[in-house]
Amino acid sequence: MKKVLEFLSELQINNHRPWFEAHKADYRIAEATFNAFVERLIPSIAAFDASVAGVTLKDCTYRIYRDTRFSPDKTPYKTHMGAYVCTGGKKSGYAGYYFHIEPRGEGLFGGSLLAAGLYMPDAKIVKHVRDDIFDHGDAFFKAISEARGFVFDRSRDLKKTPREFPADHKYADYLRMREYSLIEPVDEKTLLRPDLLDWCLNEFRKVMPINHVLNRSVKFACEEE
Repeated sequence: MKKVLEFLSELQINNHRPWFEAHKADYRIAEATFNAFVERLIPSIAAFDASVAGVTLKDCTYRIYRDTRFSPDKTPYKTHMGAYVCTGGKKSGYAGYYFHIEPRGEGLFGGSLLAAGLYMPDAKIVKHVRDDIFDHGDAFFKAISEARGFVFDRSRDLKKTPREFPADHKYADYLRMREYSLIEPVDEKTLLRPDLLDWCLNEFRKVMPINHVLNRSVKFACEEE
């Protein structure tokens, strides 16, 4: 991943079209390096989680070009590369496995990471997740406990338990969540490990149980449509 990190680090400093066009060959090398890794990552995850079997590179990866139409930030390029491996691909709404490379700085997440769960899910999905926690909180908690090394992003939590649930519920803390995204930061030393793929797979196995629990709610929400 050295070529990927080197290119993205330079892009952070030179995020404008003239520089990007002059370094298009470097981008193609970085893109090919990242895509080659993802093409190994997808079937390797499917080997222990059959729900992602059949998704392709295109289903899981994103364009580097930013949509600046509705953003005050008019820089034209993303300074990260990411791949989201999940049932039906990145636009499906299902919980999955996210691999993100980003040099330290003022980017999307401020650094590289692995992630799982549901990032900014629709309100109808959140409702089903909360109902599931209310009815089967112990199973939800057990799945979280297996995700060692990952932590929930609690930045968007409600201040109070939703009024349709008792404030003294055993798992009221999880009922206040508005998204169910788990994150594990990844440092540069880890990204440059020769066994990076094996390391990622070992970490992603830990979040398979919580992904499956969350996807039960996603499936219910989809069936209601």
